[in-house]
This record gives sequence, C-alpha cells and structure tokens, in this order.
Amino acid sequence: MDSVSTSYKGHRYPAEVISHCVWLHFRFPFSFREGEELMLQRGVLVSHETVRRWCAKFGQAYANGLRWRRPRPGGKWHLDEVFVRINGELKYLGRAVDADGNVLDALVQNRRDKAAARRFFRRLMKKTCAAPRVVVTDKLLSYGAARREIMPSVEHRQSKYLNNRAENSHQPTRRRERAMKGFCSVGEAQRFLSAFSGISPHFRPHRHLMTATDYRAEMTVRFAIWNQTTGAAGRPAEA
Repeated sequence: MDSVSTSYKGHRYPAEVISHCVWLHFRFPFSFREGEELMLQRGVLVSHETVRRWCAKFGQAYANGLRWRRPRPGGKWHLDEVFVRINGELKYLGRAVDADGNVLDALVQNRRDKAAARRFFRRLMKKTCAAPRVVVTDKLLSYGAARREIMPSVEHRQSKYLNNRAENSHQPTRRRERAMKGFCSVGEAQRFLSAFSGISPHFRPHRHLMTATDYRAEMTVRFAIWNQTTGAAGRPAEA
C-alpha cells in the first residue's frame, strides 16, 4: 500500500518495528510503557512516547488499508449505542456491524437524538459507499426518524432481541476502556476507536467455529495481509 509505505520516510526504525508496535497496542490491552518493555525484550530500544506517536500516526492508516481489502459489507446492518464516560461527562458510542460481525464504523457523539442518528447513517453510507437492505436497531425512536429521512426505502427492524450482534461487538471496546482507565477526551476516544475497530477484528476470526489447524492457517493469511497493508513485507531494514 503506497500511501502507508511512503509515510515511513524520515523514520529511523524500519517498517517491521513500527507496524509491530502498532499491532501490539491495538491487538492487546497493553500500555505504551508495556509495549516499550516488550520491544526491549526483543532487543529494540524505543521509548513509550515514540510508540504512542507511531500509533497516533499509523493506526488509522493501517485500519483504512485493512478495510479496503475486505469484501463489501452485507445487506443487513446492526446498529447500537452504549454509554461511555469521558473525562467525567456522559457520551454515546454508536457502532455498526454487518451480518458477519464485521465492524463498519464507530462514532462518539454527545447526544443520541435524531440529528445524531442522521449523522451516523450518513457517515456509514459515505464510508462503505453502499446502502443496506435492512437496518436492525433497538427501539430508540431516533433511529426510525433518521432512517425515514436518509434511507426511506431501507427496511427497518426494531427489537432488543434481534440486535445481539451489535451489542456483543461492544465487548472488546469495554475491555480496552477498562485497561486504559477510560478516555481523556472525545477526540482521543474517536481516534483510538476508529483505528481499533479496523485493526483488532482483523486478528479475531471466529475461533470457536474453526479447528486448530484451520485457525492457524487463517491467522497466517491475516498476518500476510497485515504485512502487505503496512508495507512491512519484504522491506529492507534501515539504519
């Protein structure tokens, strides 16, 4: 991916080191200081602040690269929102997944009214360049009002029993939120969650549906895709 590869210009460390640090941060609930320690164990001297800057600079680019390589989302979208407390204030985290559980987008907003739902719908359609056949939500009235305005021809199903797929997709975020002891600002939360929702699911196939052999083969393919996306595959080490 040229847009990611060319951005390594001026960095002292090779792409393999940078992409590995970013992978550690978004895949596992490690702090930047723990990432520094893990790299030291591998003989790489890098500060936690450098790891933080790498994650901020490359995380979203890597996530976008992985999304571009995925097939088009299915026709059924599940939307749900949860409460998140950021710097002592209550915010709302909206998330959309397709029928296969792939995260389409995550958006932090101050409200969950019609305007917020309309903004989320428009953002989803712009990001996926598609419109769903069916939208599944809970019984929040804002979704219905926004759907009638933005996607009037799309079927809308509202039930708290049909939306488990979207509700379950919040669990990795909740675990990471606890590990990070919360988010400091809305901007930080949005930046992290946008990259996290694109990178973390790539390394979490449906393990319970696979044999050990199939799981290892699938992960080998996914690591190869990661290396191609980040430009780490076949790059010579730099001084």
